[in-house]
Amino acid sequence: MRRRLVSSTFLVVMMVVILLGVPLAVLEVRSVDTSTKTVLSTEARTLAETVSMQVSKASLNGASTGPLGDYVPNWQRMIALNHAAVIAVDGQSPIAVNTLPAGTSTFTATYSVDRVLANVGVHVTVQATRAPADQQIRRTMYLIGGVALAVLVAATGLAYLQARRLTKPLEELAATAERLGSGDPRPRHRRYGISELDRVAEVIDSSADRISTMLGAERRLAAEASHELRTPLAALSMRLEEIITLADDPQTVRDEAEVALSQVERLTDVVQRLLTTARTHRRSDLAVPIEVDTVIRQQVHEWRPAYQSMRRGIVVSGERRLMAMATPGAFSQILSTLLENSLIHGAGTVTVHTRAVGGSVVVEVGDEGDGIAPDLEAKLFQRGASSRGSTGLGLAVARELAEADGGRLNLVLQRPAVFAVFLTEHSPLSVIAR
Repeated sequence: MRRRLVSSTFLVVMMVVILLGVPLAVLEVRSVDTSTKTVLSTEARTLAETVSMQVSKASLNGASTGPLGDYVPNWQRMIALNHAAVIAVDGQSPIAVNTLPAGTSTFTATYSVDRVLANVGVHVTVQATRAPADQQIRRTMYLIGGVALAVLVAATGLAYLQARRLTKPLEELAATAERLGSGDPRPRHRRYGISELDRVAEVIDSSADRISTMLGAERRLAAEASHELRTPLAALSMRLEEIITLADDPQTVRDEAEVALSQVERLTDVVQRLLTTARTHRRSDLAVPIEVDTVIRQQVHEWRPAYQSMRRGIVVSGERRLMAMATPGAFSQILSTLLENSLIHGAGTVTVHTRAVGGSVVVEVGDEGDGIAPDLEAKLFQRGASSRGSTGLGLAVARELAEADGGRLNLVLQRPAVFAVFLTEHSPLSVIAR
């Protein structure tokens, strides 16, 4: 493209130079010829009139004109040194004033004065060599050619710079598009001062932003899926191990199988919720009334074997029969995350305490461990924040789940660690108000 732009610009400028230079050269040649002929015509006229006056004066005085050669010195001063003249008076031999080399190409001008006294006519022919005019024409042609060449060189240089200014952004945009297609969606935010190219750059940058957002959402979904599925799968694995261990007791096997089935249902709910979240944003109006005691009892039942294996216990206290607004499965996932964190990072007995405060249902989960480190407290709910090599997603996802249902998840006590889940309380009066 760069070579095409330069060549096309060169051809256009060359045509302009030809269209202007050729007529200018023709005009210059004609101007030099006309100027030289005008000078010769003036000299011929002046010389003819002078000779005519001298002849007429001699006739008025009744004397002969005498030999015309006596007037030659005066006539030489009337023409240029490199010009020659031939003066012819009727009845006398022509007189030559200066001479030119034989075979010289010349300009010629003639002038005649007739009917002077005594009916004597004077005829003057003035000649000049073409060499000075040709030399002036050549200088002018060289000047025109030099200017034309300079214009062509300058135009070619400017065309190259302009082509580079146009093609370099295109090369950068092509490289950006190639980088975007290879999986690097970072936008460049480069602008070039050319509206069309800037528009293309804006479109590519906006596409890069969208692709980056989609890739981030996909990675986030994968991380959340792996984290949210890990805990139920671990609990299900423990239940299946217990079923195998207690295979001789049909009633115990039946009870453990029912718990395993409930965990499978919870896994199904988690997968469905993740798929729904991937397709659309969660909204608080998807929350439905749930019985807080039932969810707590289910989670405690699932996690109690793991706590017992570590010689730790779970205690449930507080108000009973509380109803809250939450998305099915979301509150279970929040409690599961808090219980898992207490199991991994805490110590001693874990207490799950429920209460109703000012239209909200508060569920507090705390343990008897050393609490949260000061350097971790500020970034506790950020993704990737972890103190013991875990994924660092649990609390961040749990807070997002609580906020999606119109609630919140906070750390209310640092030492020992106590987390509180705030959900909107459900009551018949609140349903009527809504």
